[in-house]
Amino acid sequence: MLFLIEKIESGRIFPMNEISKNIVIIGNGISGVTCARNIRKRDQKVPITIISGETAHFFSRTALMYIYMGHMKYEHTKPYADDFWKKNGLRLHQAWVSSVDFANKRLVFQNGEEMGYGQLILATGSIPNKFGWPGENLEGVQGLYSYPDLLSMEKHTQSISRAVVVGGGLIGIEMVEMLCSRNIPVTFIVREKGFWDNVLPDEEANLVSRHIREHHVDLRMETELAAILDDGKGRVKGVQLANGEIIDCGFVGLTVGVSPNISVFKGTELETSRGILVDETFQTNIPDVYAIGDCAEFKIPPGPDRKNIEQVWYTGRMHGETLAFNLMNKNQVSYQPGIWFNSAKFFDIEYQTYGHVPPKLREGDWTFYWEDSSGKIALRLLFNQQDQLLGINAFGWRMRHAFFDRAITEGWEADKVVSRLHQASFNPEFYKDLHKLLIVAYNKEKGKSIRVPKRSFIQKLIGSRA
Repeated sequence: MLFLIEKIESGRIFPMNEISKNIVIIGNGISGVTCARNIRKRDQKVPITIISGETAHFFSRTALMYIYMGHMKYEHTKPYADDFWKKNGLRLHQAWVSSVDFANKRLVFQNGEEMGYGQLILATGSIPNKFGWPGENLEGVQGLYSYPDLLSMEKHTQSISRAVVVGGGLIGIEMVEMLCSRNIPVTFIVREKGFWDNVLPDEEANLVSRHIREHHVDLRMETELAAILDDGKGRVKGVQLANGEIIDCGFVGLTVGVSPNISVFKGTELETSRGILVDETFQTNIPDVYAIGDCAEFKIPPGPDRKNIEQVWYTGRMHGETLAFNLMNKNQVSYQPGIWFNSAKFFDIEYQTYGHVPPKLREGDWTFYWEDSSGKIALRLLFNQQDQLLGINAFGWRMRHAFFDRAITEGWEADKVVSRLHQASFNPEFYKDLHKLLIVAYNKEKGKSIRVPKRSFIQKLIGSRA
C-alpha cells in the first residue's frame, strides 16, 4: 500500500496489477469529493484516488465571487485542511485526463502518464457555453466556472473602463455584482424580454430587473450579441450588438449557461447525449463506470418536474452520497432527490424556490403573488386545481426549508399555508412582520378571513424593523 502511495505522489506510471481495486474519481468538486468521503466512511481500506487538473484541493465553487470581491481568500474556500486527505487515505493526483481506455480500464493523462482503475467515477462538472460568436476566444473573453476562470478574470479586469456581460441568469448576475464591487461600469446584455424569464414569472423577473438597474448597471433587455471585436493583438476591445451598436469594453463575460464537460469521452463506447447517460443508480452503459454531478444525465428524470441534468450544489452532494452507498452495499438504492430546491442572490436580494414554479401558469393551476411596498420583497405561492401547494418563490424573505418541504409533500391547502407562514419565516428577530402583511393582502384578494397573528409584547415594546 505504501508503495502505491509513493507511486501516485511521485507522478510515475501506475501498473494495472497494483491498483486493480482502486476507485478512481475524475473531478474534485462537490460530487466527487462527497462520494469519496462517504466511501471512506464505509470502507477504511479500499484505495481511493481523486484526480483534478484544476486545483490540488477541493474548494467551494460557489464562493469564487467572494474571492474576487475581497470578502474571502482562496484558502478560506477549502472546507477541509490540506492534511485531511492524507489522514483519511484519500490520494490526490493533479493532472488532466486526455483519454480513457474503458476496455482495459486505463486513464491516459496529458503528460503521457497512465493510471489503471478498478471502478471509475466520472464527476467532470460543466464548462461555460459558447455559441460560435466571432471573437469569443479572444483574450479577455471568458465564462466563470473554474478557479482558473477566476484568475483569468482577475488578470483581465485590471484598469479597464467598462465590461460587458452576456446572458441573463445566476452566473451572469454574480459576475455583474463582482465587477460592480470594483466600480467597473457594466453593460448587461440579456436576450429575453424579462430577466431570467425562462425561469421566473413576469412579476419576479421585473422585480429583479428593477433591482439590477438600481445598482447602476446598464441592463439591456431583448438585446443580442453579434460579435466580439479584436483590438488587432488578440485581445477584446468591444462588442457589436445585433442592431449594429458598438460598445467599447476591455472584458466580456459569457454567462449563457453551462454544459456537461464530457468532450474527452466523445467517440468512445461511453453512451452520451448532452451529458453522460446514467440510470437511477448512476450506472453508465459500461460496467464499473459511473457518472455523478453536472456531467451526469439521467435517462429518465428522477421525479416529477425534475430535469435530466441537475447542475446544483446540493444535488451534486446527493449524487455523491447515493453512489457511495450503492458502491458499498449489495442492495442498490435509486436516487431520490425529493422536493426541488434552489437559492441564489441578486445583489442584496436573497432568492429561494421550493417545488416547481414555472414562468407561465399551467392549465388548472392558480397562484397568489404578494409584493411588499418596498419592491424588494415578494412571495409567490402556486397551487393546483385541488388547492394543493405545488411550489413557492421567495425574494428578500428567508424561509425555512423543512416547512415548505413538508407543505408541498403533504399538499397543504392555500389557507393552511398562508395562516402558518409565521412558522416558515426565518428572518431575524424584530424584522418586519411580512407574514401579517401578506395575510391582509390574501384576505382582501380571495375574500378570506384568516386571522392576523397579534404582535408579541416585545414587538409592541420595540417595534418591527421596516
